[in-house]
Parts: sequence; C-alpha cells; structure tokens
Amino acid sequence: MSATGFDHPKAPFGRRLATVEMNAPTGGYRLVSALDSEGPDPAPGQFYMLATERGWGGVDGRPYLPRAFSVASAERRDAGVRLDFLLESVGPGTEALAGLRGGDGLWITGPLGNPFSAPRDLNPRAAGAILVGGGIGIAPLAVLRRALSRRGFPHRALLGFRDRAHSGGVSELFSCSEVRLASEDGHAGHRGYVTDLLETMLDGDSAATAVVYACGPPAMLEAVRAMSLERGVACELALETPMACGFGACFGCAVPLAEGGYMRLCVEGPAVRADRIATAATAGAGHR
Repeated sequence: MSATGFDHPKAPFGRRLATVEMNAPTGGYRLVSALDSEGPDPAPGQFYMLATERGWGGVDGRPYLPRAFSVASAERRDAGVRLDFLLESVGPGTEALAGLRGGDGLWITGPLGNPFSAPRDLNPRAAGAILVGGGIGIAPLAVLRRALSRRGFPHRALLGFRDRAHSGGVSELFSCSEVRLASEDGHAGHRGYVTDLLETMLDGDSAATAVVYACGPPAMLEAVRAMSLERGVACELALETPMACGFGACFGCAVPLAEGGYMRLCVEGPAVRADRIATAATAGAGHR
C-alpha cells in the first residue's frame, strides 16, 4: 500500500498466454488458477480480460470478445504470479473458461483498471472495513481482505448468494476470516439478502468510523450505495458493465455520473466511490 492507497500496477502492453494450473468446482462455481510468467502482481479490485487459447470463436463466431474478470487471489512465485479467478458458467464465454484443464493456455490482458482505495483515503477516521459481496462478486473482496489482513486493518465480510446452486468460493477465498453469510433460499446463514446484514451492522456500529467496500449484482450494489449515502458512510463499489476492450476504446462500459456525464468504467473504475455515480444499477452487466 502506498501513502495514498493500494499500489497500482500497469498492465504490460498486449495480451500474453498464461498456463492453467487448476480448474476445480466450488459449490456451483469454478475456481480457475493460471500462472502468469510475465505480468506484475495485481492490486485489490483490478481485473483481467480472459479468453481460452483454443475453442474461442467457434463456427458461429461465439464467444468472440474476451471476458472481464476480477482476480480473486494472487500469489507471487519464482516462475511468475499465480492468478485465481472465480466464475460461473452462464453463457458461451464462461462455458469455455469453465471447461479449461490443467496445462491449457489462457489468454490474459491485465491487470487493468483502478484498484480499491485504502480505507483512510475514503474516510480519514476509518477504524474498520465492511466487505459486502454477492455471488461471484465476492472475488475482488477476497484479494482486498488479504491486503487488509497483512496491514492489520480490522475488517468483516458479509457474503450473500441466491441459492446453493449459485454459490461457492467461501471456504477457498475467505478461510480464517470473520464472515457472515446470507442466502435467499436459506441454505446458509441468514435467510434473505446480504444487504439485510449490512443494514443491521451499520445501525449497530458508528457510521462515522466505517468504510464499506462492495461487489456483486447491480441491484445489490445499488442497495448498498443508497444505504451508505443515506447514513453518510464512506463506500466504494466495484462495478461490472459490458467491457469489450478493457482499454477505454469501445465506450461499452459507460456509467452515469452523479454530477452528469459518463465515465468509462474500465479506465476510471471498476472501483468507484458510491457518491460519484448516479446509479450502480447498470444495464447489461453479467458475464456470458
């Protein structure tokens, strides 16, 4: 962490081929690990553009564009950086990525985008962080919680899932952490939304010394944004929008700003302050 926040590595120019080391099921999701022999260590909240070496662009042209994924874990080794990605197969792109095997090639571009801010950059009086994740949106928070732990900054994680089939990654990515769970079908933890847990926590804690970080479905993020703004709690969101390039060239990831106009999420985000945007309920979010 630098004096002003988490270090912000820049991606090497062009994409490069990483080698898949593992693809394992975790609940209804997959955890894919790949070795990047050339790139820098990513910062919490940064993302990569992913595409398989083989089978990308079939006879019908799909999948064609790479898919944007937050890194869920990163570990420096002698041979490079091992990167972990949490994904769910919901369309042609994620289906191809979910089918990777050890030894396969994975095209990666990254790390891209702006990382999360350090807690006291968001609130100089911050005494603790609350991490709120939904679905595969728990991925960037897993990297963030490790960074906070290394620096001895107190934090708690609130994680929510739709049901058992749409959940996973908790034991692999949040072991040895203080975690509270919510599920809409009641299979784990509180029966309801993860925002129910956040509301209770904010009502019980001092909002003046809290910092909230969140990533998940647009509706969840919008609820977190509204709740934080209403209580005057410092909050940063990792948003997801359709990204075709990751460099700011295609303007496919435009997000409306509170003051008017738009920002390109891939170069000015994906981590953005909650009070900077007009809404987190962005259209077209979701990997396919």
